[in-house]
Amino acid sequence: MGGTVLRDYALTTFVTLAVVVDPLGLAPTFLSITQGLSGSARRDIGWRAAIIAAAVLIATALGGTWLLTRLGIGLPAFRISGGVLLFAVAFEMVLGVRPGREARQAEQAVEEHARNIAAFPLAIPMIAGPGAITATLLLAGRTDGNPVLMTVLIAIIAVVAVICALIFLLASRVAGILGVTGNVVLSRVLGVLLAALAVQFVIDGSRAAFG
Repeated sequence: MGGTVLRDYALTTFVTLAVVVDPLGLAPTFLSITQGLSGSARRDIGWRAAIIAAAVLIATALGGTWLLTRLGIGLPAFRISGGVLLFAVAFEMVLGVRPGREARQAEQAVEEHARNIAAFPLAIPMIAGPGAITATLLLAGRTDGNPVLMTVLIAIIAVVAVICALIFLLASRVAGILGVTGNVVLSRVLGVLLAALAVQFVIDGSRAAFG
């Protein structure tokens, strides 16, 4: 396998997952749903959430294509539909709809599941949400069963999960540094970037289906 192909896939994978998960954007939500907990409790919750989310996404990467095959869904069709769904996520990010809705969902979930906030809502759906799962399936489809590319995908999932955990540990500082304006600007910029990636997935799926 050429080094260029491997490098391009690794870069696309990291950018896609980092933008969809948006670790920096999760910092304010993490603070709100762990309010009143000790520092050690927050650390435990942060790492546990990252590990659970990584496990979900890795399982998706390894078994998602197999499941699609059993359901009779071709990768081109999933790339097109997945691209449309990711574009919807990007649209919400640009308009500022997504962070507010997720924060409200998180607050409601904490009231109902105070002892399980690491698994829900932090790991699912905040980190490994529909957008991240869809992106992982799309990226896994791009590997075409190549073990090297699949290893790269799994490694990057782990890296993004670790970044999330570290952001959670530094959540207070991150939220303070970015401020409200910084969070809004960052979300808009990442939303535009994700929209471009989503369109590319639709183009790739269309070429494979009709080319």
